[in-house]
Amino acid sequence: MSDASILRVTTSGDREIVIARDFRAPQQLVFDAYTKPELLRRWFGPHGYTLVACDIDLHVDGHWRYVVRGPDGTTMTLQGYFQEVVRPEVLITTQTFDEGDYIADNASLCTTTFLERDGTTTLTTRVRYPTPDVRDEMARSGMADGMGGGYERLADLLVTLID
Repeated sequence: MSDASILRVTTSGDREIVIARDFRAPQQLVFDAYTKPELLRRWFGPHGYTLVACDIDLHVDGHWRYVVRGPDGTTMTLQGYFQEVVRPEVLITTQTFDEGDYIADNASLCTTTFLERDGTTTLTTRVRYPTPDVRDEMARSGMADGMGGGYERLADLLVTLID
């Protein structure tokens, strides 16, 4: 396994999880794969999962919503609002997993950065959860495995887009 394929997951303080992975692809391409629905549908979610709905209004205060379907047919909805968009370097969003109405008090704050160095882009997401208990629950939930699978799929997609 090369260094580029290693998912790094750490905690910071009592409310944050930091997820980082390197991709051998230009910053703009990784940003596009992360923000364009036609590309997200090709990689987002763990192995065996499908992104069945993907709506992105990519500007400050724009809403985003993903619906992921698992192999057993169950779905999970993620949604939020863009707080900051600096193309192709930074996305700051809120995020909830609610099926119902968006509730800002229950939202996590996600800061995602795209940093390119020598043809490799480091994708880092810092998730600040509303409480330490929520952070701990997410850390135990298998989130890292799911994101790792999705990022493997992203790496595979990037290879096809570069060729």
